[in-house]
Amino acid sequence: MARYDVYRDPRGTENLLVCIQADLFDQFETRMVIPLLPERPPMTPLKKLNPVFTIEERRYVLHTQLTLSVPASALRVRIANIETHRDEITAALDFLFQGF
Repeated sequence: MARYDVYRDPRGTENLLVCIQADLFDQFETRMVIPLLPERPPMTPLKKLNPVFTIEERRYVLHTQLTLSVPASALRVRIANIETHRDEITAALDFLFQGF
């Protein structure tokens, strides 16, 4: 399970989850993830906190403020890896925790 892998939400919703946990901690039974929710008008995400990514030809908003821990066993269907957006994801986390 790699950092920035994107998984389908195990609850069967149209949402996705991106794993943000360092690979160094693969021995843990949980993973820190950030939900990716489909972009819907009139949604106006905060650009720095909620960057938008295209995955499988659909736009998803990273909801950094909803970061959570899930059982690693729940992340079954990997559909993408968004490591190319690591700087945006890190900036969103910094903004959430540091305010800048």
